[in-house]
Amino acid sequence: MSIMEQCKRLKKASLLLEVASTKDKNIALEKVIQNLIKNTPFILEENAKDIKFAKESGIKDSLIDRLMLNEERIQDMINGVKAIIKLKDPIWQSDKVWTLENNLTISKMTMPLGVIGIIYESRPNVTVDAFALAFKSGNGILLRGSSTAIHSNRALVATIKEGLRESNIIEDVVELVDDVDRDVVKEMLKMNDYIDLIIPRGGKGLIDFVVKNATIPTLETGIGNCHIFMDKTGDKEDGLRIIENAKIQRPGVCNAVETVLIHKDIAEEFLPRLYELLEDKVELRGCKKTRSIIPVNPATEEDWAEEYLDYILAIKIVENIQEAISHIGKYGTKHSEGIVTEDYTNARLFQRRVDAATVYVNASTRFTDGGEFGFGAEMGISTQKMLPRGPVGLEELVTIKYTILGNGQIRE
Repeated sequence: MSIMEQCKRLKKASLLLEVASTKDKNIALEKVIQNLIKNTPFILEENAKDIKFAKESGIKDSLIDRLMLNEERIQDMINGVKAIIKLKDPIWQSDKVWTLENNLTISKMTMPLGVIGIIYESRPNVTVDAFALAFKSGNGILLRGSSTAIHSNRALVATIKEGLRESNIIEDVVELVDDVDRDVVKEMLKMNDYIDLIIPRGGKGLIDFVVKNATIPTLETGIGNCHIFMDKTGDKEDGLRIIENAKIQRPGVCNAVETVLIHKDIAEEFLPRLYELLEDKVELRGCKKTRSIIPVNPATEEDWAEEYLDYILAIKIVENIQEAISHIGKYGTKHSEGIVTEDYTNARLFQRRVDAATVYVNASTRFTDGGEFGFGAEMGISTQKMLPRGPVGLEELVTIKYTILGNGQIRE
């Protein structure tokens, strides 16, 4: 099926989904869950084909980890869908109703966007997350994953459609772009008559390509060059645990820390402990002052701007919190930034001055995630200044309509 045919089907189906009841949508999502459980062996079998190809292609281990599915990760997808089922339907809700002097009553109502196109890399869990969020918020969705996950994505979309066929909602509300040719993506980015929003989710190359080529409104989900600043008053045990978690738990994701900034007053004491904790697990790269304390590789100017997505960590010693904030302002990507401190004034200053979608005090950056925030899942982490910003969940996938109730009024 051509992408044009898929878009036409999606547009038609989205008009039906727009007025579907919450009950019917939730039942359909339950059917999808049942089929994810039933088809787990098949999904894992198809995912193994992608993993085999990735290894043969020399893809680094941290990125293979993003691609890999297992029973636990499929259960995480299922748990995400369950959480979305429990969330309030965001459609046809109002947070504002008012009456004018002429007795016109105006209501600000939420409604679906229509059809969402999402272009994403590697992680096949996005297939289920994006579908479930779009579906519950009344939107059709066109999925275009990467060639490295094609077998996994085909299996997951087939499973979703199988569930929808057992419900009262047409299966055409979700489509997968099966063609991995990049020219098809260019075609997708110009389907203004059928797609209402494009969401790129991946590395800088993908995001830049979409922004440059799309004629459809685009929601940018940004790369994550994330920082943690270890302030001089910070609890050192907490700091070590937080940095280790933020770097090692899953280094190939956008909310992993890439640079640690350390206040000069504690560097002599803290750096050797950090080195001892990470030396066998992570390649450390440091500024000149850092290298005078611990034996690590030099950090270059490029390192400060790099999203490694790997077991690599840059370290810089800074004079004070102002220098830490300035460094983040220059090299950060407005994703997730953190400070470890016991100084309330510095905590507030960091929260107010650091320009990022999420700012942490005494916690790992790894919590920037729709599931962790209670959204069930996410379309991605938006780092743009215009709303929505941060994890994009159900409430961010709607637009508004003003409905006006009158009794014969005319404007004079």
